[in-house]
Amino acid sequence: MRVPCQCPRMMQTVSMPIWVFVLILLFAAVTFASHFLFPSVRWFFRKRAERVIAKLNKRLTRPIEPFKLARRYDMIQRLIYDPEVTQAVADYAREEKIPENVAFEKARHYAREIVPSFSATAYFTVGVRFARWLTRMLYRVRLGAFDRDALEKIDPDATVIFVMNHRSNMDYVLVTHLVSRAGTLSYAVGEWARVWPLSSVIKMLGAYFIRRRSRGSLYRRVLARYVQLATEGGVTQAMFPEGGLSLTGQVGEAKLGLLSYIVSNTPKNGRDVIFVPVALNYDQVLEDRFLINAGKTGKRRFRPSAWTVVRSCAVYAWWRLRGKFRGFGTASVGFGTPLELSSIPVGEGRTEAVAVELMARIKKVVPVLAVPLVARALVAQPETNRAALIGAVSVMLDDLRSRNMPVPRREIGAMVDDTLSRFALRKVVVMSGQHVVVPPDQAEIIAYYADTISHHFDT
Repeated sequence: MRVPCQCPRMMQTVSMPIWVFVLILLFAAVTFASHFLFPSVRWFFRKRAERVIAKLNKRLTRPIEPFKLARRYDMIQRLIYDPEVTQAVADYAREEKIPENVAFEKARHYAREIVPSFSATAYFTVGVRFARWLTRMLYRVRLGAFDRDALEKIDPDATVIFVMNHRSNMDYVLVTHLVSRAGTLSYAVGEWARVWPLSSVIKMLGAYFIRRRSRGSLYRRVLARYVQLATEGGVTQAMFPEGGLSLTGQVGEAKLGLLSYIVSNTPKNGRDVIFVPVALNYDQVLEDRFLINAGKTGKRRFRPSAWTVVRSCAVYAWWRLRGKFRGFGTASVGFGTPLELSSIPVGEGRTEAVAVELMARIKKVVPVLAVPLVARALVAQPETNRAALIGAVSVMLDDLRSRNMPVPRREIGAMVDDTLSRFALRKVVVMSGQHVVVPPDQAEIIAYYADTISHHFDT
């Protein structure tokens, strides 16, 4: 026997404000997306990314490391729960007299700031293509010293770290372009790049941020463990041991921060670390006047004003449209003899020994270009003529060739004429026929370029 259900109120109309109804729909949509749509979309894109990476790894000399492909959330969790980091959290809480959970959240904040969110798709479809396009648009790219045999003998299981002198912010772009066929690079990027949306793009390209002026023990421990875990995971890295752009043009001394994290850590998996010295030089550094001014004032905050950037871009675009832009000359990269960390004895002073040896190898392969050669001749003789410059450059080239150093292949007269025309356009020199004079207020920029190769001639 069926008993009819008497629920008259179930069929009544319920009235509510329209905003409440909209909120209910939004909550329902978010719930549907988070529980059904987003997981499916993430699964679809992850499968697609895995196929892309599998294809890339077949053509790369050094395949993309699994460490780099780990989810960012997982990497952050692994970092903050690392035994050395948890110990640093406890020590920090005790020193600062704060609860451990507060110190732990601070460590989590540091980890989120440091750990990148690498995307192979972004790296190869955006990063590498942009690097190639920008480099070729601004410079003629030439390879300097290159010990092919030594580079090809590098253990494929070793962690490779490119150690470079720092001349320009173009360094990142130039090296990324040159090594794109070999693999991906993970850069240590300073605080200058921590601005939205640049910070998100840089993290997608695999770079990690560092606070160069931070002296906090907790921050240093979190950073050190990330660098060490990446090294143990075989991540190919690139670093500038000078710690900042050269303000004089010369290769400076190494700062031991990041280098000490790597050298002091003994890999648990037996993986060796191989440092590859890389030296960069340019016929024209885009930021040269800002760097020189920073060297005089002692202030490294040499960001140009918005008006300066807009004006420079407008002038550049106008020259391009008129077909008068010749580029900024040559950008050259030299690769030195790799240094195996295992070849340096363990003990006190090991980091310093590695730093000194690496900087010496970098200096040895700094490319010699036309502008530094002519600039060096002008430093010796600020008032001269074309014939004398050709003679001085010829003597320097003969000296370099006698030591089997790579030198420019262009005819000497063409190099001198091209350099003088660039200097004259920037009012760095004043020309009257064959006569050349360096104005006193421009002597510092001539010295800046001359100093990039001065160590090749100092005895």
